[in-house]
Amino acid sequence: MNLDFSDEQKQLRDQVRRFLGEKCLPAAVRKILEGPDAFDRDLYIGLAELGVLGAAIPEEYGGVGLGDLELCVIAEELGRVLAPVPVSSSIYLAAEFLLMSGSETQKSYWLPKLSSGEAIGTFAFNEGQGRMTPDKVEARVEGGRVTGTKSPVADGSIADFAVVAARDESDDVSLYIVRLDGEGVTRDVLESIDPTREQARITFAGCPAELLGGKGDGWHIAGVVMDRAAILLAFEQVGGADRALEMARDYALERIAFGRQIGSFQAIKHMLADMYVSATLARSNCYYGAWALASGASERPVAAATARVSATTAFQQCAKNNIQVHGGMGFTWAFDCHLYYRRSNALSLALGGLSTWESLLIERMSVGDAESAA
Repeated sequence: MNLDFSDEQKQLRDQVRRFLGEKCLPAAVRKILEGPDAFDRDLYIGLAELGVLGAAIPEEYGGVGLGDLELCVIAEELGRVLAPVPVSSSIYLAAEFLLMSGSETQKSYWLPKLSSGEAIGTFAFNEGQGRMTPDKVEARVEGGRVTGTKSPVADGSIADFAVVAARDESDDVSLYIVRLDGEGVTRDVLESIDPTREQARITFAGCPAELLGGKGDGWHIAGVVMDRAAILLAFEQVGGADRALEMARDYALERIAFGRQIGSFQAIKHMLADMYVSATLARSNCYYGAWALASGASERPVAAATARVSATTAFQQCAKNNIQVHGGMGFTWAFDCHLYYRRSNALSLALGGLSTWESLLIERMSVGDAESAA
């Protein structure tokens, strides 16, 4: 595997970076963090008009019709600026579920709305703490209506619809599209370390549910889509890790103590070097994931888990050490270090925590080793 992004993809990166550099400054992130809004609606519509939301959605459904690699490039730039928008829930997850298993009617109705930013989607999967397994799914659909509670649900308080994993009449796990603006839906915002990536508890009390994909296929489809989303989230994490490293480096070069730049002190040098190594390793694994995602390679499950584990570790390390390099000032509200620390911890729990993906990586590599030996 030898992946590099094309010149066109790099130009896309530059274009998205310029746009976000103008529209998503730290002040914009703080406005969402400290204010009543759950996300930056103007930024989200701007991304839609730029074609970002529809980058990987086919033109026949209102998208731009690019591909997975372009979405990886976009994800990294969103991560660099901590964009307070529901792209991961709506595009990495909801849109992918529709593309993979939606009927023509479902695709024609929802995908143009997702691409234009008119509608926001999410995935209602978790039912409490710990790694989700098929036996933990208690939400149930009977007579075309869903009952149960999902928590936490990313962007659940602002989404227009959710793809819900629930048991059908045969007790198998299937997927359903549920509108969140109807009767029987109760949404409660959960406290989170990063309010710019809001989490919610959604309770369904006999809400109409529309089957998505085949009956009993829900767990398999969810696994494939979550692997894809894990790679894209890993690119967001690498973008955040790189920016945290840059912040630490810049401060180490400008801060003077005892008549010298603090970057000349051995302890700071080693800390920055560790951050660089971690971020670079994560980037390498993300590129592996991007290759597997775009090529449909059989290694995709392993690549997804590898990218997720290394990117989570890198972002958390870089965000934490960025605070340390800034010293006492790094702990203050006035500096932006805590914004990256918040996001690093919030993303570490998305789609399952670090321990979940470490376990998945071990299991998947063990299966690969066993197949090779056979």
